[in-house]
This record gives sequence, C-alpha cells and structure tokens, in this order.
Amino acid sequence: MIDFNTYIATLDNQLKNYLPQPHTPLHDALVKPKDIFRIPLPEAEKLQFSCIKQAFLHHYNNNTFYHRFCKQHAITPEDIKTNQDLMKIPLIPDKFFKDYPAGKDFAVWLANIYTGKLPHITIKQNKPTYDDVIKAFYEAGVIVSYSSGTGGRYTFIPRNQQTFLNAEYALAKTVITMAYPLWKYDSYGYLLMPHPKKNFIFAGKALEVYYDAVKDVTSAIDREVTTELVQITMGHRKGLKSSIIRYLSYRQAKKMIDNIIAWLEKHDKAHDTITLLGAPYILYSVMEKLKREGKSFDFGERGGIANGGGWKGIRNMTHEEFRKEIKNVLGIPGKFVLDVYSMVEGNGWMIHCPEGHYLHIPYAHYKPLVLDAENKPVADGEWGRFGFLDGISTSHPSFIVTGDEVKILKHCPVCDRPGPVLEPQVRRVKGEDVRGCAEEVRRMLSSDIGQ
Repeated sequence: MIDFNTYIATLDNQLKNYLPQPHTPLHDALVKPKDIFRIPLPEAEKLQFSCIKQAFLHHYNNNTFYHRFCKQHAITPEDIKTNQDLMKIPLIPDKFFKDYPAGKDFAVWLANIYTGKLPHITIKQNKPTYDDVIKAFYEAGVIVSYSSGTGGRYTFIPRNQQTFLNAEYALAKTVITMAYPLWKYDSYGYLLMPHPKKNFIFAGKALEVYYDAVKDVTSAIDREVTTELVQITMGHRKGLKSSIIRYLSYRQAKKMIDNIIAWLEKHDKAHDTITLLGAPYILYSVMEKLKREGKSFDFGERGGIANGGGWKGIRNMTHEEFRKEIKNVLGIPGKFVLDVYSMVEGNGWMIHCPEGHYLHIPYAHYKPLVLDAENKPVADGEWGRFGFLDGISTSHPSFIVTGDEVKILKHCPVCDRPGPVLEPQVRRVKGEDVRGCAEEVRRMLSSDIGQ
C-alpha cells in the first residue's frame, strides 16, 4: 500500500496548477502539512491566525463595501493581534448575498462586492439575464457561482481564478485525505451533479477539480443548467413552458439512472476503481432501482462515495442506514462513504472521518464559529448558528454568518485527529429557506408535470 506522504505528494503533483502561491500563509496552512487534519493544535493556531489575518487585511484594504462595514463596527486590522482577536472580525449575514438587482445593475452589484480591481467586463445585451452577466464575467476571468433556496432567491458569489483554484485544491485534498488510500488518478468517476465545465450552479462548478484528479469522469447532468431552469424546477415558475421543462427533466432523470447502472456494470466487470461524488438523492434512486431489479455489486475497497449538498428527498433513512444500504447494494464499505459539508459563500470543506463520521474542519486556514442570536459564541456542544472565517478567498470577504444550525466539539469523540468537528446533523435555523445544492438537483430530476 502506498504510504500517506507519497499519496499526497502524488496528488500535489497531479494538481500543481491548483496550488496556492509558495511562501504565503495559505500555502503554509494548506499545502505544507501533508495531513491537514492532523496538524498539532498550537501549530495550527499560528497558521490559522496568519492565514485569516492576511485575508482580513486584504479585504479591508481592497473592498470598499467591506471597509465601510468594518468602520461601522469600529474594527481595523490593528485590532487583530492574536488568534482570539479573530472573533472581532465583522461577519456578513449570508442573506446579504441574496439582495441583488436584475439586468445590468446585477453586474454593478457583483462589482461592488468583489475585492480588488475587477477586469474589464463586456455585457453585449441591452437587458441581460443573470446567465448573460455570469457568462460575461467568466469571459473576463471571474467565476460567479450560485445556489438557491426554497424562497426563490439565489446566492451569487464571485471568485477570481486564484480563489477558485485554491478552493478546488482544498476540496480535493480534503476528500482524498480522508479517503486514504483509495484515490489514484488511474480510476473512474461519476459526478452526480451538473457538468462543471458547462455550468455555474455551485452544485456542479464546485467539483471541476474532479476532472483533473481522476482520468475519466462522467457527469450525470451533461448539459447547461440556467438560472431560469433552476427557478422552474424549484417550482417558482408556472405555465405551459414550465410544465414541459419539468416533464422533460423527469424523463431525463429516468434515463440518467439507467446510464449510471450501466456504468457500474461496466466497471464492476473490469474490476476498476471507481468513485461517485455528489447528490445522495441520485445514488439513492440508483440503489432503489437496483433493488427492484434484484441486482447488486461488490466493489469493496475499489469504490468510494462522497455525498454533498444535502439530504432532502431521502425519507426515513439516517446517514448510518444510507451507508449500510450502499454496503448491501454496491459493496462499498462505510469507511469510504463520506459526507462533505460546505456552502457557496465559503471555501472551507468539512468532511466525515471514516472512523466516526463526524464532520472534521480544516482548522489551519478556516475558523468555525457557532453563535447565539447576538452573534456571541455558544458553549461547546450547544446548538448555534454556524459562521466562519475563510482564509482562502481573495475575491470576496468570506467572513460569514449562515442560516445553518450546528453543534461543534473540540475533538472528534471517535478518532484521534486533534482538531474540531461538527456533529453530523446540520439543520436550518427556524424561518430560514431550505438550502442545498443537492435539493436543486433533486427537484430538477424528480419534478413531474403534475407537481
């Protein structure tokens, strides 16, 4: 079996174009440690402070909106002198990123939340849609990804190339570290999300690195998914056109399930190593059809699964029961079935450990916060609103308080990794929209003409 240091060195070589610049706090926190979940706490605290302090200084000096926001809170970089002082950094409510106008004003709104000098953007349409603006930004080198909730408003986040690539590397290293020794480039992947090179919906775009980490990847949704299509399939548009689109999405979903089963049969027969990443609802639908047909596989330790984006649509099944179902139907052991928790506003990826399936936090470049109604820290093990300080972003101030409710523990109760964890259950604060990239995909695929 390959040793862990060689395993990660192989990953870094494969993804060398994604790495942060050398001799920077982010490189020291994310690349230098081979195992980002086993950094001794005193060392990690220093790395975290350097990384987040530099990010705060950058946004304070280069983002007019955030500079004014900090002045309103009477906080400057000079106030941030120790790791404890990081708690003083002003947090932006995630709802702020839903408060946007339409048309060309949407482009101005994106420009105002962007940190640093925005490249020249050319918008050709007189009345551009959100998708028109997103594509214009992309042509200039800015990736605008988005997610939505049941309330019908999107969350739009701009990322420059540096932030996007560094966040992608962080995701790859997070998953591949916890899945040791499963990963190898010479393997096959199935992305249970929209194709990232054809889309800007966060459900797909966030997984673009998958195509460089694995030699052969197939996407479940190999077409463009526009903001209009998301609105329709989330049930926010009515009329004949909307009904037709929902019906076609339903028909395509049935074909997609058959394609995934054929893919599994092909690679099981060839004894290939496989991974499936993305929406658990799709995998659940695949397994339900396999059970109806009396079929199963035995991939064993040649297979791995990373779930992400939420569990809406999988009824009466716990995460543990889902892992057992995967073991029974696909033969993949629970240690290689891991959940990933993240959000479009940030670049931190929390992941299950294979031993206890608690959500481990990459604590050297990302500071988790669990807050009460007054944005004060709650006691360890108490429910609170999730917030974070993100040391990766250079394109928007990623110091956010979210609408999710979590419990944080100083250490995992099961494994020996030293850093903090979230308990596996994450829920929405009462009154907040239901969010989740997997929910968008689920509705896109399960909508019928009568719903």
